[in-house]
Amino acid sequence: MSDLIKSSAFMALGTLLSRITGLIRGLLTVAVLGTALLGDTYNVGNTTPNIIYNLLIGGALTAVFVPQIVRSFRDSDGGSAFVSKLVSLIGTLIFVVTALAMIAAPLLVSLYAPTFEGRAREITLAFTLYCLPQILFYGLFGILGQVTNAKERFGPMMWSPIANNLAVILLFGYFLTVVDDLSIGAITDQQVLILGVGTTLGIAIQSLLLIPYIKGSGLTLKLRFDWRNSGLGKSLRLGSWTLLSVLASQIGFLITVNLATRSGLSALNSGIEYGAGYTPYANAYLIL
Repeated sequence: MSDLIKSSAFMALGTLLSRITGLIRGLLTVAVLGTALLGDTYNVGNTTPNIIYNLLIGGALTAVFVPQIVRSFRDSDGGSAFVSKLVSLIGTLIFVVTALAMIAAPLLVSLYAPTFEGRAREITLAFTLYCLPQILFYGLFGILGQVTNAKERFGPMMWSPIANNLAVILLFGYFLTVVDDLSIGAITDQQVLILGVGTTLGIAIQSLLLIPYIKGSGLTLKLRFDWRNSGLGKSLRLGSWTLLSVLASQIGFLITVNLATRSGLSALNSGIEYGAGYTPYANAYLIL
């Protein structure tokens, strides 16, 4: 019982610190980019990979693959073959999805921020392209995290997002100290590059931190492309039903972001420079 209490307290502490560092991250983001149009360009670009990942892969990882992973631990190799095939399959899928998303980036910007024009659209597109590789790392974090959970090692998935938050806090903290004022007209392409790639590196750190725990769990992971008769087809078919429910929620989110970006630009054109748009909505949602 004492071990259970300690484990629960450890996970709860990780969740709490993740929320606190996430809040600090959000505050610094607002301090650097503001709550008007520039903040919206960043948030649209940074949110897009999360949306695509959850829509196509994220829901299936938790709803379908975890039971399959747990069952594979009864295999003679302790599940190494099945998990290797699963990680290889998910990795291949998310690589293809990421590549297609980057090709379709202009269309994605038009979907989520249809009223952005000129420099605002250019910056949004740049942030989107720099952030879309996050899909790869979200997928890696998702599948490796479910493996550690299946091994009843819940701490790593709770604590690794803190590293992501800290990396982005350092990034925006640096900008806050060296840049006097950022706006749509003042931000440079190099600054957009640093902010976009730096944010993606935070997700990469969060994901890669799980690898040592996978190795420590006794699993031996290798690239495996012999997916035939491995049971993965059944998992993917079951996951397709999860996709339908996630699709419905993401359509609602698409409408929300679309309306929020429209309202932000409309407010700016009316002389209201803060308090309206997608960034205030995202911050309010974070606090709730």
